[in-house]
Parts: sequence; C-alpha cells; structure tokens
Amino acid sequence: MGDQEPVPERAAESRFQAFRRAEALVQRRKPLEALKVLEPVLDADSDKPSVQLLAGRAYFHSAQLNRAEDALTRVVEMDPSDHYARFVLGRTLQRLGRLAEALAQLRMASAMNPVPEYQEAIGEVRARITLGNT
Repeated sequence: MGDQEPVPERAAESRFQAFRRAEALVQRRKPLEALKVLEPVLDADSDKPSVQLLAGRAYFHSAQLNRAEDALTRVVEMDPSDHYARFVLGRTLQRLGRLAEALAQLRMASAMNPVPEYQEAIGEVRARITLGNT
C-alpha cells in the first residue's frame, strides 16, 4: 500500500476536526450548527466525556435542556471531578426549575474550583429559592 494512511486513522482525524469545528461553533453561539457537525463524533465516540460535554453545552445553548441534562449527567458519571460539567449541569437544572438539584451541582462545582462565575450562579439559585419560599 505504500505511504497511504490507514482508513481508521483518517476517520479519527476527521472526527477530531469535526469536534474542533463544533467547539468553535458553540463558542460563537451557533449551537444548532455545532450539533450537526458533532453528529458523526457522537455516533463514533459517545463514550468520551469531552464529546458528551460539548454536546451538553450545545444542547444547553439551544435550549434542549433535557438532552443537555442527559449529556452532562453522563459526563459527571464518567468523570465526577469535572467541575465545569457540574456547573453547566447546575445551570441546566436551574433553567428547568429544579433549583435544589441545581444548587447541589453548583456547590460541588464551586468546591472543586471556586471561581466567581460559579459563586454568582450559587447566589442566583439561592435567591430564586428564597423568593419561592416567601
């Protein structure tokens, strides 16, 4: 065969490029386009936390909250120490109105990585819980 690259390696490289394109589309707030680009990656590599996290972010930004929850829950199950996945899961649960569950995920994310964005999200959810109890 000479110097030709094996087909599986080309397919993996193609999926990697698709992943990077989808990532850029999510960052540019084009989640539906990102999901289309990510589709073959999800089909081939659905067991990878990075793929599920990117899908979860795209679902979140396109308001497909149940799908976002499913993808992000898978990430947390595969990698319980992924603070960012817990943060986005918490935001997803917040948007779904499941405030107690959201607060739990946001607190765990903040305990792992106490950045201001996570602290602010906790404050928002606490405020909504307080308003709901008055």
